[in-house]
Amino acid sequence: METDPEYYVSGVCAGNRKALAKTITLVESSLPTHQELITKVLDRILPFTGNAIRLGITGVPGVGKSTFIESLGMNLVQRGHRVAILTVDPSSTHSGGSILGDKTRMEKLSIQDNAFIRPSPSGGTLGGVSRKTRESILVCEAAGFDVILVETVGVGQSEVSVASMVDFFLLLMLSGAGDDLQGIKRGILELADAIVVNKADGDNIEKARQAKKIYADAMHLFSAVTTGWLPPVLTCSALRMTGIDDVWETVLDHHKKMSDTGALEQKRKKQSLHWMMSLLEEGLKDWFYQIPEVKKLLPELTRAVERGASTPATAVKKLLNSLKN
Repeated sequence: METDPEYYVSGVCAGNRKALAKTITLVESSLPTHQELITKVLDRILPFTGNAIRLGITGVPGVGKSTFIESLGMNLVQRGHRVAILTVDPSSTHSGGSILGDKTRMEKLSIQDNAFIRPSPSGGTLGGVSRKTRESILVCEAAGFDVILVETVGVGQSEVSVASMVDFFLLLMLSGAGDDLQGIKRGILELADAIVVNKADGDNIEKARQAKKIYADAMHLFSAVTTGWLPPVLTCSALRMTGIDDVWETVLDHHKKMSDTGALEQKRKKQSLHWMMSLLEEGLKDWFYQIPEVKKLLPELTRAVERGASTPATAVKKLLNSLKN
């Protein structure tokens, strides 16, 4: 592994794929020396970031996410864009996740010179994985990719995590609308900037139209998070490559409105500050558990709480008071 920051900075900014892959490997490493090195690299490439459209994609199992991402990616490459695909997969620690399979399934896209597919690292908590994804976004932007697709593979918290690092959050749905709507948490619908009903082909076309109406009615219940933007509901067939143009035009329309009003800049500022506070909390937590006094007291207080000899609140107070001495 190269130890000179210049190797990574110049390689990434020149669009060198080998340097790009090595830099993201550095991002994913938890070794303190690698973390120190990547911090220097990120500081130096920061002026070359922020010029891409960041698009988050989530969806219910079986919705055809891989096919959709490949169809959208191919569409964008044909339009002359450079596309990077990153994933947030907290479940990979338990199951191995499916994204490594996704990379092989995206056969057409994975061989394109203007496309870059990077699975999330297996291992680590959601916080760890999403931190690496955020930093990987910056690296890909500095390497000249102008569209970044961030896919959420896990469910629940990972949607919130991805929504907090992208400009546009896309929710993919199936045509069995009534049943699917019951399984979608209100919080996820509120995060969506658009809903796309996939597999609108063959015998499914009529069902997809019905689903579109149901989802559109549901979306009217939520006030638009972005002023002046009511999340639209679209249909597409990723398999047949129909409706993909409409999806991208919607993303562009949203991006233009957000940029023109200054809302995009404000959103990214807010995301960066939120990210800084998350990292601060994470760092404080790590630091706290390394304090000798805490290491000494914690096992004893833990046993006291387990035995019912102390309340959790009293145990915490004792721990914190021990730092004042």
